[in-house]
Amino acid sequence: MEQKTDRASKYEKKIITIPNILSFFRICLIPVLVWLYSVGHDYMWAGYILILSGITDMVDGYIARHFHMVSNLGKILDPIADKLTQGVMLMCLVMRFLLMIVPFVLLIAKEIYMSVSGILVIQRTGIVCGADWHGKAATCFLYGTMILHVFWHEITPVISAVCIIACAALIGVSFVLYAIRNVKLLKNNGQ
Repeated sequence: MEQKTDRASKYEKKIITIPNILSFFRICLIPVLVWLYSVGHDYMWAGYILILSGITDMVDGYIARHFHMVSNLGKILDPIADKLTQGVMLMCLVMRFLLMIVPFVLLIAKEIYMSVSGILVIQRTGIVCGADWHGKAATCFLYGTMILHVFWHEITPVISAVCIIACAALIGVSFVLYAIRNVKLLKNNGQ
């Protein structure tokens, strides 16, 4: 057990790690994704790039946990790469699917709250929180919804609406659960 802790603490303050490089790679894919979808109207390739981004997200998380390469920078860089990719793709999709504005607005509100409360948690407790299961579930469903809408260019309005509303509901639930977690951390530190 002590050996695991030593390996984990070895990467905690590192900047150059495989997971961090993969997160940075995902950030670099964003302009390519926007160009393919919005300028080139190449929805198939935009979909492939979105899938590649999602796969690298899963791979960097697996490597970070499995090989004990979790770093403080990674806890920040990974969600930034995720949210930038998601936000930009949602903005692209809003141009064709107006209802996408709902998960987009929820995502923005959630991330603003999480950024502010996360900074307060770090300042007051020294704890850098990672993603919880509900955040990962919401992210997976959001990626699935976006990929479906990118590839299925002529998706039926009913299927589109059901997917988008379910996605927005999951983002909302995750928002509430993260808010509860951060408020508890801040309250416990104040006592």
